[in-house]
Amino acid sequence: MAVRIGYLVPTRESVMAGRHEAAPLLALAERAEALGYDSVWVGDSLLARPRHEPFTLLAAAAARTRRVALGTAVLLPALRNPVILAHQVATLDRIAEGRLILGVGVASDVPNIRAEFEAAGVPFERRAARMLEGLRLCRALWRGEPVDWDGRWTVRQGVLGPTPHRPGGPPIWLAGSVPATVERVGRHFDGWFPNGPSPQDYAATWTRMRAVAREAGRDPEALTGAAYLTLAVDEDAARAEARLDAFLAAYYGQRPDAMRKKQACYAGPLSGARAWLQGFVAAGATHLVLRFAGEQERHMEALAGIGATLAH
Repeated sequence: MAVRIGYLVPTRESVMAGRHEAAPLLALAERAEALGYDSVWVGDSLLARPRHEPFTLLAAAAARTRRVALGTAVLLPALRNPVILAHQVATLDRIAEGRLILGVGVASDVPNIRAEFEAAGVPFERRAARMLEGLRLCRALWRGEPVDWDGRWTVRQGVLGPTPHRPGGPPIWLAGSVPATVERVGRHFDGWFPNGPSPQDYAATWTRMRAVAREAGRDPEALTGAAYLTLAVDEDAARAEARLDAFLAAYYGQRPDAMRKKQACYAGPLSGARAWLQGFVAAGATHLVLRFAGEQERHMEALAGIGATLAH
């Protein structure tokens, strides 16, 4: 199976730098497609990490690209009413003609994200259950048939239109590495999309997820193993390390050494980056989404075509 490489558009970084224009971000999406990347991704946040609204930006990217998959890295479904979410996703998947992938997550327990949930009127402590039920409701609505739903939300003979381009809706990949993620991915989701584990931890968790899928009567081969990875590539290793630390400190407002323990990061020369990425491929990942610590064009060009050099 070929290794697919994705590119994360720097929506958050642009807003942090005071550059709120969308045109340069769309140009980066077009450039990624031209360079041969397989997918283009955008993040999600309301107030905790201000950035462009993902569905709006992806709709514009869908209209300006033809080949790349388009995804969220990652969406927080619990912040949204699932009936509205189902409608947005179905319409976006029609615009993208079936190229949409939903990367979703529960949300980290940090003060600014708790505040974001409060501002949206969503109970933070119930976010996992809201996400799971909300996505089940989305999938029911995506069938285009009358839906009756009695739960956190009430639907009476609701019919959604348009339905997504693909029957049943786009694939949904779940982020996270907590123990509950193993059961959730194995039983209910289409892929795993973490940003934290080492290749060794990735391999062990992926093996357990596939076993759960098999026990649940699902085909483990139908699941996608993905990874969200942050890189600063420079032949001067010290300069790469400094760039990565500065990026993490500015982005998260936390000590970079602490963030490196939580997220999968690499700083150093291109040869080392290739070996590092190969570790995730060997662990079972087939779709690597790359976030670059600045210098977007240079990084995109340096890593273009790297998927073909990784042996699965």
